[in-house]
Amino acid sequence: MNLLITGCAIATVDAAGTEYRDGWVAVSGNRIDSIGEGTPPDFGPDVARIDGRGCLLTPGLVNTHHHLYQWATRGLAADNTLFEWLTTLYPVWSRIDEKSVHTAATGALVALARSGCTTSSDHHYVFPQGGGDLLAAEIAAATEVGLRFHPARGSMDLGQSQGGLPPDSVVESIDGILAASVAAIDTWHDPSFDSMVRIALAPCSPFSVTADLMRESAALARSAGVRLHTHLAETIDEQEFCLETFGCTPAQYMERLGWLGDDVWYAHAVHLDDEAIGAMARTGTGVAHCPTSNGRLGAGIARTADLVAAGVPVGLGVDGAASNESSSLIEEPRNALLYARAVGGPRAMTVRTALELATMGGARVLGRDAEIGSIEPGKLADLALWRVDTAAHAGIADPVVALILGSAPPLAALIVNGREVVRDSVVLTVDEEAVGVQVAAAQAALVGE
Repeated sequence: MNLLITGCAIATVDAAGTEYRDGWVAVSGNRIDSIGEGTPPDFGPDVARIDGRGCLLTPGLVNTHHHLYQWATRGLAADNTLFEWLTTLYPVWSRIDEKSVHTAATGALVALARSGCTTSSDHHYVFPQGGGDLLAAEIAAATEVGLRFHPARGSMDLGQSQGGLPPDSVVESIDGILAASVAAIDTWHDPSFDSMVRIALAPCSPFSVTADLMRESAALARSAGVRLHTHLAETIDEQEFCLETFGCTPAQYMERLGWLGDDVWYAHAVHLDDEAIGAMARTGTGVAHCPTSNGRLGAGIARTADLVAAGVPVGLGVDGAASNESSSLIEEPRNALLYARAVGGPRAMTVRTALELATMGGARVLGRDAEIGSIEPGKLADLALWRVDTAAHAGIADPVVALILGSAPPLAALIVNGREVVRDSVVLTVDEEAVGVQVAAAQAALVGE
């Protein structure tokens, strides 16, 4: 054994919903070896130990949608609609480069780690000419911080001159996009069981890409065995755009393009009808539910309870830091539960369903539910140890309720792939203060202050 965590409550989030009041977990290398209640076996004197008394151990949280580069543009266009927000920020984003993306990604990943995240996806779709290797920059940041990472090589080829939303200065040609996508897969994608980096392909949205790019990206992804991701049905503006431009809803448009399947997940999926939910359920198409960002931009409340009831894979995402300035992943299950109950009543979502969305739900959306998302022997050692014995949590007898409905607890430890990344809410892998200084400088340079 390399590591033994003892004396803690444990929510395994396995299929049976197994929980322990006074449990232990043993880790060997990067795998969970064993788990139990009470006093653990004698694993010898050389095992590293973490005293988990007063804590709740959960699987590490899984972030299924983000835009890491936006960490350097937080706080802008704070009172705008989505389309207004995008048109305000596109000119700022057109100035990003390898250095600013690395800085922003590091800051965003540090925030995710401190909020219990062990695996994060990222949807990067802005590639200004001459900006350098932006995908490599954020992969380097994830490696330095120590999180498991699923970067999605995004793209836009429909500029304003062709009826799209983004300015022409930040769109690419289809040939350039496909060549870069092949290079990203060949260079970075690791399909192995304990992979730390997996690539997806992710044309940005119906209002920023052409149908040809959607079709060709899907064909390329499926030939290479990687997943597909895009924004969909986020706002009423998008609904109206698709109806006017394509004569159908966003979900119907995706179906026409072959973008349904268990290798596809959509970000947001707020404005869906019963027909769309049924099609997604039949095909295993997933959703990255981003309740905080949806609230920040006034996009609406997703039909999360209906999606879950239908069997659609649903995970949680913080979305880009420019539309969710805290980017705290532990806030998302609470907000998902509150939003679901606000429109569906007190039984629309349980506390434990909310935790499942943040763990196994996200693992399922990213195609990694056999590897992460629950605490079971043989799975990867991605674990979050939450301190729920603080004054803010006193009197909440159920530790899972304390985690989801109480104040965001301090993180006693975060283990990723068997390695300790956070201890007592301090990230151990990078200098947080130095990162903060670098982020402030990057934002000043981007916004021209």
